[in-house]
Amino acid sequence: MQRFFPFIAGYFLLLFIFTTSACISNESRKPESLDFQSGRVSYAERFSLLETDSCTILNIIDPWQGAGDVIHQYYLVKDNSDFHPQTDPSRIIHIPVKRIICMSTTHLAMISALGQEFRIAGVSGSDFVYDDDISKRIKSGLINDIGYDSGINSELIIKSSPDLVMIYGIGSESAGYTAKIYELGTKVMYNADYLETDPLGKAEWIKVFGALFCKEKMADSLFSVIESNYNLLKEYISSHAGDKPAVMLGLPFRDTWYISPGNSYISRLIGDAGGRYLWEKTESAVSMPFGLENVYIKSLNADFWLNTGSVLSKDEIVSIDPRLGSVPPFVNGKLFNNNRRLNASGGNDYWESGTLNPHIILKDIASILHPELFPDHGLVYYRKIE
Repeated sequence: MQRFFPFIAGYFLLLFIFTTSACISNESRKPESLDFQSGRVSYAERFSLLETDSCTILNIIDPWQGAGDVIHQYYLVKDNSDFHPQTDPSRIIHIPVKRIICMSTTHLAMISALGQEFRIAGVSGSDFVYDDDISKRIKSGLINDIGYDSGINSELIIKSSPDLVMIYGIGSESAGYTAKIYELGTKVMYNADYLETDPLGKAEWIKVFGALFCKEKMADSLFSVIESNYNLLKEYISSHAGDKPAVMLGLPFRDTWYISPGNSYISRLIGDAGGRYLWEKTESAVSMPFGLENVYIKSLNADFWLNTGSVLSKDEIVSIDPRLGSVPPFVNGKLFNNNRRLNASGGNDYWESGTLNPHIILKDIASILHPELFPDHGLVYYRKIE
């Protein structure tokens, strides 16, 4: 969501400050003014980009769940520039980044789309990487598996000689593996793509990688195609879909069912695909815990059941709780999971390339909910559960 800076005089004052301050850091400032000046970011809420004559200012905004008014500001300075920002050196990133370690597979698809996979020096959890070319580079020793959480291999991080380690945050930045990486003196950047609530906002993070690798025009062009395809599909569905079938999601974990709120990424996809998410009227910054009994009662109104964790068969679902076998989508054969593209270790491409292909996921879901609209579409990320 783009934020509007209400006073035009304030805008010109901020513009003057930015062009005369030599990119001096101010991480405590709210992001509204930066977003207002950033014409290149249309959907994402968790980052902004500001190009100046001397550097590109990248702001990562509220990069973990529960963060509020947190901005990590970075200064992307080209290698051949003699510009030296007067700020914390850890916030200065020389571009193009030559070696990067990625702590999430979602980052890999965007790097590959830009043709920069040769710059990947390390990954976290190599068994779960779906991309065949990157997997081959891992097996040949060109990319190290640096582990994850408490099992992070500090020696391998140092050996990988990264210019940047891209991480994701699920809590405060002092927690767990994050602190361990910081202690190595390596430059670290949060990636908050998983917190975006708009499917196009999530895909728009390719512009961050475009800035890091000096591939801005390519990133903008790729995103423009994604945006066009998504919005054309969305408009077609809205114009031609009739009823809006009710959709439920997920599976319980033990006795608790963690429900995605109505303001979530998947809820937006369901709505754009011509469906009605059962919890569409809820709002939360995190998944909402419900008792299994409460979800079961509500699920009796569902027409379709999507995204059922890692299950591959109906038998796995009833083994969790026999009552789930009486839910209408289960009985009527309208049960689909987003795990069609799995590697041998269970790595799911839905969470890898799917981040950059919201238009394909949208078409998958729409063809499930409204098969008459796309009679020739073969599911890419989804499979029917029998």
